[in-house]
This record gives sequence, C-alpha cells and structure tokens, in this order.
Amino acid sequence: MKQPISITAIASLSALGSNQTQIWNNYLNDNHFLTEKKFDHFSALVAQLSKEDKKEIELLKNTDSKYKNLDDTVLFAIYVSRKAIEQTDWKEDDNFGVNFGSSRGATTLFENYYKEFLDTKKSSTLSSPTTTLGNISSWVAHDLQTNGPEISHSITCSTALHSLLNGVAWINSGMSDKFLVGGSEAALTDFTIAQMQALKVYANRHSELVSESHQNKIDFSTTFEMTKQFYPCKAFDLTKKKNTMVLGEGASAICLEKGISKNAIAQISGIGFATEVLKHNTSISTNAICFQKSMKMALGDISLDEIDVIVMHAPGTIKGDQSEINAIKNFFCNKIPFLTTNKWKLGHTFGASGLLSLELGILMLQYQKVIPVPFAEEQVKPKSVKKILVNAVGFGGNAVSILLTK
Repeated sequence: MKQPISITAIASLSALGSNQTQIWNNYLNDNHFLTEKKFDHFSALVAQLSKEDKKEIELLKNTDSKYKNLDDTVLFAIYVSRKAIEQTDWKEDDNFGVNFGSSRGATTLFENYYKEFLDTKKSSTLSSPTTTLGNISSWVAHDLQTNGPEISHSITCSTALHSLLNGVAWINSGMSDKFLVGGSEAALTDFTIAQMQALKVYANRHSELVSESHQNKIDFSTTFEMTKQFYPCKAFDLTKKKNTMVLGEGASAICLEKGISKNAIAQISGIGFATEVLKHNTSISTNAICFQKSMKMALGDISLDEIDVIVMHAPGTIKGDQSEINAIKNFFCNKIPFLTTNKWKLGHTFGASGLLSLELGILMLQYQKVIPVPFAEEQVKPKSVKKILVNAVGFGGNAVSILLTK
C-alpha cells in the first residue's frame, strides 16, 4: 500500500436487513436467515430480503419512470449507494468514481427476455441495454449525478473486493481522491439455482432437512425452533459430509477516501490478490495457493500474530471450506487468528459477498466483539480487535485479501 485508504461509509442490503444497527443485532444472535422459496418447478433454500426491504426497492423503482425497466441487481446497487453517500460530505462536483460489479448481472431480466425470444423469436427493445453488465455502475453514477469514472465488472464471487481493489488503485494513482465501490447480486432465479444444483454444491431443501433431523432423532417441535437451532448451510463446519451452499441476494457499497480521514470508520492497511492454475472450472487447489499468496501480499511486513480475526470466504462446500482452512493453517502455522464467516447466516451472495464480509469485519472493529459460527469448533476469542483480514475467492481461482484496521 502506497498510503492508507479510509473507509468513510458503508451501506448494505441483505437478508440481515439494511440498517447497520439492525444488521449488528442480527449478527449477535445465533439465528440464520435462510428460508425455502418456491420456484416454477421446485423449491430451494435461499436467503431473501425482508418484506420491508423489498418494499423499499419497489418504492425506489417507482421514483423514476426509467427505473421501472431496471433489474433488481441495478436497483439494489442504487439503493445502497444512496445510503452510503448520505453518510458522507461528498458533493456532486467532487466527481468521485464508481465501480460496481456483479457475478451474474441482470439475472431476472436476462432470463425473462431470453424466454420471450424463445417463445416469440423476437426481442424486446430494452433487452440489450438493461442486461448489459455496464449498466450497473452507469445507473448508479446517473442516480448520484457524478461525472467521475464508471467501471462495471464481473469476477465471480470475488467481484465486490475487486471493486475495492480498483478503487484503491485509482486513488493511489492520483487520478481520483474518492471512490464509491460495491457489489450487487439478485440471482434468486430458477435457472441460477438449477446451475448450482447441477454442480452438486447446493444445500438440501428445507423439508428434506427437517425429515433428516427427525431421522436423527433431533426433536424440533416447530419450524421456528428448527430455524433457531438447525443450520442448513454449514459454512466452516469441517465435519460435514455434504455440500451445503445456499444462495442469497443483496448488495453493499463503501466510500473510499485518500489517506487517513477524520470521518473514517475503518482503514484499509493492506490489499492482496492472486490467481492460480486450475485443474477444474469451479475449484481451487487443496491448499488454496491463491489464498496463501493474497494473504501474504495483504499483510506485507505486518507480523502474523498481529492479525486478530479472519473473515473467511467459506461458501459451505466441503472442498471450498477445507482448502481455505488449509491455506490459513499453512500460512499462519501455529498463530491462527479467530476465524469466522457469515454465509451460514445470510447465504452466498456471489458478487456482493466480499463486501458483506467486509461489513462484518468493520462491525467487529467498531463494537470490539467477534461473531463466532455457532456450530463450529470453539475458539479462543481475542482480547481486542484491531486488525482483521477479509478473504474472497471465485471461480477461476482469483483470491482477494483485504487488511482492515481501526
């Protein structure tokens, strides 16, 4: 890092809510926020926005006639961007940059328009502009009326943290003093869920899990009790025998500023990134060499025992979780920090997941309290939380590690 970068605001939207106090309170309990959703031909576990937040998105959609044709991916991005900017003193003439990304992009619109084409052999006028990836950042910039650079990209599940990398790069280059970066995902659709099921990485349906729990003589008298005590997504459970990934929807945005700002809620003190040669389209190596390299780069000269917490990527798959743990053990040896993840609670939000993990890191720094995974092996909690490493990786073995400090 040429210079520290300040995070001066963060906003998010997920199954945990959209208010920072509400989100932190939801982290403090051991409940998950996964529910069963009915699709056209099947049901599946997902992590959906609350009814209240869905209403907020619908209100946003109706504020401008042009917004009525936008995909939820774009609307989520606009929503969290507005909330993030509201927390700063940024003005329109600051011409700050915008970099938003998504793994799947305008999923619902694309699937609907493609179905329409298959049925009618014709395409709607707005099918191209509303499903083009670049329309995420361009609509955010339009909504905020900034004239700075606009960047959209897709780097699978590390997309949001790659947005952060780009923002840091632009600021360090001297080409911009401020950058709004984020990730958004609204991919709870039939086809997307079917894709994950085809990979054999998705969790069982809710009803099947209930049946399984009864077979194992676990007494859950009500669905509510099961929701509190039974965890469909076993992210960071290294004893699981099945893959348990659950897809979620959401978005997050953060405001970056050059140097150490008096308004900073956290500092970015290190960034790391790496890729590795893969033997399979969806996997990383057994010891996640990409993670070892990205963590080493992010730490730089900082001693390993200074890291208090690692917020892991941990998607809830057997190989994904284990390879990241192997990387951490190989890199940190006998000085392993406190480990946690949030995907058991809010699902895997693909392109938005990295910044939702970063948000958890920021909240732990602010409240000086770690959030454990309730079913994971018990760990020694740090006496204080000063340095947190946040990991993300996606298809293609592209890992990112971000070092957060107070």
